[in-house]
Amino acid sequence: MMTSRSIACASLLEGAGYDVRGPRRIRLDGGRIGAIEEMGGETVEGDALFALPALVNAHDHGRPVRSSSFGAGGKPLELWLQYLALLPAVDPYLAAASSLGRGALGGAGAVMVHHTRVQGLTSFPEEAAEVARAARDIGVRIGFAVALKDRNPLVYGPTDDLLALMPEPARSEIARRTAKPPLPVADQLRLVEEAADAAAGDLVDVQFGPTGVQWCSPELLQAIAEASALSGRRVHMHCLETRYQRDWADRHFPNGMIRFLKEIGLLSPRLTLAHCTWARPDELDLIAEAGTTIAVNSGSNLGIRSGIAPVAEMVARGCKVALGLDGLTLNEDDDALCEMRLTNALHRGWGFDSAIDEKRMLRIALAEGRAAVTGSADGGVIRQGEPADLLLLDADALDGDRLVPDLSPADLLFARAGAGHIAELIVAGRTVVRRGRVTGIDHDAVQAELLARFRHGIAENASLRAALPELARAMERHFSAAPCC
Repeated sequence: MMTSRSIACASLLEGAGYDVRGPRRIRLDGGRIGAIEEMGGETVEGDALFALPALVNAHDHGRPVRSSSFGAGGKPLELWLQYLALLPAVDPYLAAASSLGRGALGGAGAVMVHHTRVQGLTSFPEEAAEVARAARDIGVRIGFAVALKDRNPLVYGPTDDLLALMPEPARSEIARRTAKPPLPVADQLRLVEEAADAAAGDLVDVQFGPTGVQWCSPELLQAIAEASALSGRRVHMHCLETRYQRDWADRHFPNGMIRFLKEIGLLSPRLTLAHCTWARPDELDLIAEAGTTIAVNSGSNLGIRSGIAPVAEMVARGCKVALGLDGLTLNEDDDALCEMRLTNALHRGWGFDSAIDEKRMLRIALAEGRAAVTGSADGGVIRQGEPADLLLLDADALDGDRLVPDLSPADLLFARAGAGHIAELIVAGRTVVRRGRVTGIDHDAVQAELLARFRHGIAENASLRAALPELARAMERHFSAAPCC
């Protein structure tokens, strides 16, 4: 429930320039920032707080457990995706609550859920409604992108070519799991509207979620582009995540894959492209010109061996860049503060060269993904009238070993801040996390119940687990050949 509240802060990042100011009092009213007031000689009582806007996770999938817990850690994306099938179907509410709660504990007040893992225990609209219910119970904003695809379930080309490289019984096991035909294009688009009817609301924005050009036929992509233009509904899609996708795109789109997206009307301000790890400068120019958002995922790209995205080049060419976690932060803990620090360390420049300054990195982490997730660009700054989406850090813990009097909390933010420094996460005026605890649900109980169900059900996929090493060997041979994909 949204109520009026006054928060005394030792310091905060104020306005679009993220200038350190303080002490200040932030007054919340009806889910928005009612006022920001200087405190004059007033003493800040209680905990010393450092306030910044809540972070945005502009690309994720709402995965309920860490991938290394079932053997997928460190695998290349194309193989890693197949490992996900080891997980048994579970209650969609539990799965979403586990993931969104973990993200909230890491500082993310808005999260993109690209729903590529359908549990299938109920109808799809009911499943979407359960994900939305979990988001509402926790109190975070989400984008819910309905995954759409109709080709290339194993590799970027004929499945039979890969299966031919595998011995029995592994070949039959993998073939059985990839034989289901895709839904017709019209039926896939209908799912998006049904999900929107069931799940959309103040905290939930339902979007088209084509999984990627390599997984979607031109007919499906064209239909999504037309439906998006007609309805204004946003689109969220993977793009050029791995070098194998890059090679495939170059062979199938000699005039350029990004140019193809522009020609069919999909490249627009309504589109978010996740990754763009292997995007080229001329493609970045087209993306920037269209006003499309790129969601970069540094920890994920490192963890599943996809590469390092050209973030400095994206910024230099005028792209709108947002921060994504992809469920695969460096420590698999959904710590958005640490992910911001990692992205900054990778892309700020080397030696005395400065490629991206810290204020731009703050915009990437706090503001530029807002529209990508929520459908609205408001927020991401602490300013009167903006949404009351705030992250309050324990300033004393953040600078507990201070030796000189003039350290900036912003500098410490990029040096050491992590989930352990979070005193409170507030979304739309509501306290979502306080001192390491999700307030809206019993997150520990959700995690325990979920793990119990996974441990009970995963044995049913023993035949797949036995087949995966053979699939790994076949994929290595396949992708090592020329042409690769």
